[in-house]
Amino acid sequence: MQKFLIELGIGFSFVGSQYHLTVGHDDYYLDLLFYHLKLRAYIIVELKVIEFKPEHAGKMNFYLSAVDAQLKHLHDNPSIGLILCKTKDNLDVEYALQGSNRPIGVSQYQLVKSLPKEFLQDLPTVEQLTKELKNI
Repeated sequence: MQKFLIELGIGFSFVGSQYHLTVGHDDYYLDLLFYHLKLRAYIIVELKVIEFKPEHAGKMNFYLSAVDAQLKHLHDNPSIGLILCKTKDNLDVEYALQGSNRPIGVSQYQLVKSLPKEFLQDLPTVEQLTKELKNI
């Protein structure tokens, strides 16, 4: 986890994985929740093993509202959402986020078949990553 946080950059603090929130009578689980010390904001990361769908933006908007209502302190900035997808269509993303005033970003990740030799000892294999993403 330490290496992962270092890769994210200075200021990220890990809050939880599958972070539990209760809204009304329902339970929800955020894939990853961070707090950024310099930005003074929570950062929600949702991992998707499929292509981006417009409903992902709606769900993220819901999560941002819930985190801001339940966790955010008076002097914190609004929470930030990041959706990591297998693939995305930029027009779908544009339309899904067009009316939103919340800070939400959508990016795609790329799995490669082989890693550079200098990274092999420090990173999990593609198979391990794929298995972990499917379990989320």
